[in-house]
Amino acid sequence: MSIDLSQRATGKHVQLMATCLCDAFYANAARSTVEALEHVGCTIDFPEAQTCCGQPAFNGGDWENSRKVVNHTLRVFQGDLPVIVPSGSCAAMVFHGSPLQYAGRPELPAVEQMANRTWELFDFLVNGLGIKRWPGRLDARIAVHHSCHTRGTGTGDAMETLLGSIEGLELVEVTERDQCCGFGGTFSVTFPHISKSMGCIKIERLLAAAPDVVVSGDLSCLMHLKGLADKEGRPMKIQHAAELLTAALANA
Repeated sequence: MSIDLSQRATGKHVQLMATCLCDAFYANAARSTVEALEHVGCTIDFPEAQTCCGQPAFNGGDWENSRKVVNHTLRVFQGDLPVIVPSGSCAAMVFHGSPLQYAGRPELPAVEQMANRTWELFDFLVNGLGIKRWPGRLDARIAVHHSCHTRGTGTGDAMETLLGSIEGLELVEVTERDQCCGFGGTFSVTFPHISKSMGCIKIERLLAAAPDVVVSGDLSCLMHLKGLADKEGRPMKIQHAAELLTAALANA
């Protein structure tokens, strides 16, 4: 089952799905997302009853409990407004994973309706609102990690388009840029040794270009890579890509 991503709802009145990781660990990423959206003229609704997109249970094969979480999300994010997510992984769960697990079920139309409203942040800014340049200046060399869940979506190119337009910001070339970080949620728990090996290879690729900071639109990947790098004694600064947008605005 596939959602036509070219037909998603757009507009400048949006709902924000902040994600579990923003809530638990990375509040600055959610704050920067709000500031970036407000900068381009968006009005933001934040449903306070939101919890999780349902992806952990979905990836673990527990679709029964994943659907319970998704059902709650559907109730919380009712309406027709675009839903903006500062996570390619969580966004992909909404517009790809959820419809898969509801195939043939009576809730499917409601799931597809939300899928057709959901965007990852950079995909929304560039492909939804048509913003190709970002104001301000930021003097830094950055390496961009492209998560597996953003493959086949507009997120990767959108992120590089917008970040690359910031004056002073240099995007360094990363070999095998689509290589997985090895996290995969429950994969890293079930297959820790494989996950670590994949992550260490990715760290080698990212740090080979000597960036000042490694950025991504997926905090789960960054958390995994940062943890491995710290354990390996290889300092690596990470930031959510939205944080660079607001940092540049501060120098506008």
